[in-house]
Amino acid sequence: MTWSFTLGRLLGSELRVHVTFFLLLAWVGFAAYSNGGLPAAIENLVFVLALFACVVAHEFGHALMARRYGIKTPDITLLPIGGLARLERMPEKPMQEVAVALAGPAVNIAIWIVLVALGAGMPFETIAQIDSTGPALLNRLAYVNLLLAAFNMIPAFPMDGGRVFRALLCLKMDRVKATKVAAIGGQMVAVAFGFWGLSTGNPLLVLIAVFVFVAANSESQDVAMRSVARRVLARDAMITEFHALSPSDTLATAAQAVIHTTQHEFPVMGADGHLMGFLTRERLFAALAGDHPRSDPATSVMVTDIPQVQLTSGLETVLDGLHKGAPAIAVCSQAGNMVGYITRENIGELMVIRSR
Repeated sequence: MTWSFTLGRLLGSELRVHVTFFLLLAWVGFAAYSNGGLPAAIENLVFVLALFACVVAHEFGHALMARRYGIKTPDITLLPIGGLARLERMPEKPMQEVAVALAGPAVNIAIWIVLVALGAGMPFETIAQIDSTGPALLNRLAYVNLLLAAFNMIPAFPMDGGRVFRALLCLKMDRVKATKVAAIGGQMVAVAFGFWGLSTGNPLLVLIAVFVFVAANSESQDVAMRSVARRVLARDAMITEFHALSPSDTLATAAQAVIHTTQHEFPVMGADGHLMGFLTRERLFAALAGDHPRSDPATSVMVTDIPQVQLTSGLETVLDGLHKGAPAIAVCSQAGNMVGYITRENIGELMVIRSR
């Protein structure tokens, strides 16, 4: 995920934090300091950090359960609205998906039990003061973990409850239709959250509503795309007519290619027909706007880590490479020469054509 950086590795997954998380800490600290001074600011910051430790534990619940089914979790990212565990794939079997989805809220319930055993009280008035520094830290954390478990079980895709809902629908219908139904339900809940947030002046609810709405639509499109991808080979989707650059071409030459073609990515090919890398429009524009002379070779700013697949590779393999951030996937012959390439845009066009 862009605008995030690595804190380290934990239990086999990379733990990342988004820069906006620090904006949340700054906002919480400033608001508490304005109301109660330095002690209140420190207490609220400690509470937020403890809360996000619980969120990380929640996400590792998903990750460790997914690992039981042979699914890795490359990274977990902390966001201002929670955490995001990026699984390599979701389990295809409905009951496995139910187990992975329920593992997160189960961790929050377990944390709640531990906190109660450590002496956390559960007075009802605590829930109304959960954002203040009045109630004890353990009391607030106990309530928050119960709320996290309950909130995540709302049947709104892509939250955990929505994934359980989708998995149960898969017992009666195909996965694409089940995902679409669950996504529509999630978007309806998102609209309700957005209206509630705007009515009460709560920006966090509005932010959650936007995230749920966009994520539900994105997940539905991704599942539909993968359904089509299972029936398509790389050779069916690749771009075969393209303008290639040579290692001797300069940034000025690449700029002319941008003007005279509609390409967004330009393969840089060696004399023997092997791919050296891709020069994207974004990299070219950044170089031209910076201090790179136009006489610099295009190879100086190209992307070199380009995944390669065979003509008969499934399109799902291509999608995995694109999801990891590659600007394009090279389709190569058995001799290793690039005969075409695939981008997100032409996969989208293929999906539209195939769905007609």
